[in-house]
Amino acid sequence: MWPLTLFRLCFGGRRGPDLPRFLRRPFCLDSLRSTIFALSSGHGKCGVAVIRTSGPASRTALLGLTGEMKLPQPRSATLSLLSHPSSAEPLDRGLVLWFPGPKSFTGEDCCEFHVHGGPAVVSGVLEALGAMPGLRPAEAGDFTKRAFLNGKLDLTEVEGLGDLIHAETEAQRRQALRQMAGDLGHLYRRWSDQLLKALAYIEAYIDFSEEDSVEEGVLSQVDLAVRSLQAEIAAHLQDSRRGERLRSGVQVVIAGATNAGKSSLLNAICQKPAAIVSPIAGTTRDVVETALNVGGYPVVLSDTAGLRVTQDFVEQEGVRRARGRLEEADLILAVIDATEIPAGLVGGGPFLERCLEDILPSPPCELSPETRDPPGTSCILVLNKVDLLGATAPDSLREICSSRSLPSVCPLSCRTGEGLKSFLHVLTGKLEEMCGNPLVGSPSLTQTRHRLHLGGCLECLARFHRHRHLDLALTAEELRIALRHLGKITGKVGTEDILDVIFRDFCIGK
Repeated sequence: MWPLTLFRLCFGGRRGPDLPRFLRRPFCLDSLRSTIFALSSGHGKCGVAVIRTSGPASRTALLGLTGEMKLPQPRSATLSLLSHPSSAEPLDRGLVLWFPGPKSFTGEDCCEFHVHGGPAVVSGVLEALGAMPGLRPAEAGDFTKRAFLNGKLDLTEVEGLGDLIHAETEAQRRQALRQMAGDLGHLYRRWSDQLLKALAYIEAYIDFSEEDSVEEGVLSQVDLAVRSLQAEIAAHLQDSRRGERLRSGVQVVIAGATNAGKSSLLNAICQKPAAIVSPIAGTTRDVVETALNVGGYPVVLSDTAGLRVTQDFVEQEGVRRARGRLEEADLILAVIDATEIPAGLVGGGPFLERCLEDILPSPPCELSPETRDPPGTSCILVLNKVDLLGATAPDSLREICSSRSLPSVCPLSCRTGEGLKSFLHVLTGKLEEMCGNPLVGSPSLTQTRHRLHLGGCLECLARFHRHRHLDLALTAEELRIALRHLGKITGKVGTEDILDVIFRDFCIGK
């Protein structure tokens, strides 16, 4: 039965072929034989432009452009005159760096040309490289793809590199840098190793349970390991989408009745006239969206149409779109005109609760003092136009909201700027609470595909327990599928590793 087990583990078991990595690698070689080149620095006029190559013809490209007979010292900058290999026409004088594989970004032979950043210089060097045999212009992502195929990066690190390039805030940069460093990949690989070991134990028990080399308690060890892994993955998934919010931006929606000051608040946060402000009710008919950096956190801020019953068809569509945005919002800024609160602030609590019922997707209910936000909704209550009330009005409004357990309240005036600094402080605190500190604790999920595969992995582990006392073959298959889900996150899907665990942990064949 041992040859059958070898075949099953190597070629995907009972659900069809799944070639291991050492059999798949030759199919990747065609795409790696060519040598690619591209401008790696930004386009446009600049002081220095970096052009790099990757592939077996990199040494030919370097020697051809420099006219030298031997390669420079690896990873050392050398000043050299660059000339066209065909006409010997000088192109520029710049720095040349040589990175022999596998100690390079892509794992292949690479070289870099640091030249002056004028368009004519860059164009001349690129044209010279394109004229050399075996070289072709790189396509989007070619260098990173080769780094992945050569084992320099896993998929989570590739995604982290992409996020780092597109990071616009400090928090995004920190999260992307941590992911690119491999923290998320290390976590998923550790879980994969645990699943590999559990699967190897199950397979060994199926084929060698009658031999002394496999102990009776091995299945109990697998059960404990799987339950522990289930709890860890479930906790990882229950992160309130912190990493995804930080990566794509927190959806913050400004909502409220007409003429409450929503557009004025948008302009105050943006510090520019992003939306039209008018005393005419219903000025905003569509969603006005802008991307911001608030306290180092990315925000997609949306101003919406005033929520009211209207006979105007266009305004009705604006209200419908506003309701749709509220359903998708991560954080709602509920703007209420403070001058409409009953005189003397008597009955202010019930009035504000009714206003929130009209704004929030779900009505507020009894709240815990810790959250002070409606369940499923993160909200800041913005009481605008306090400059039209008495000097003690802000403190009185805070006291009313505190006694009624309403959401975080911020009395302010968009016209005078009173209370705006305090509001921004509360907003930043909310964003930090929702996104977390990317440098503290376990790395966060950043991609929807990670969440989908981890959910699929959990489903397989749940089925594992259902099949555990019915059919060990089905049990092993569920572990194998769970392992594939984890492998699809990192891009390392292989089954030959199971054999290593079996040979390491069991004395098969003695």
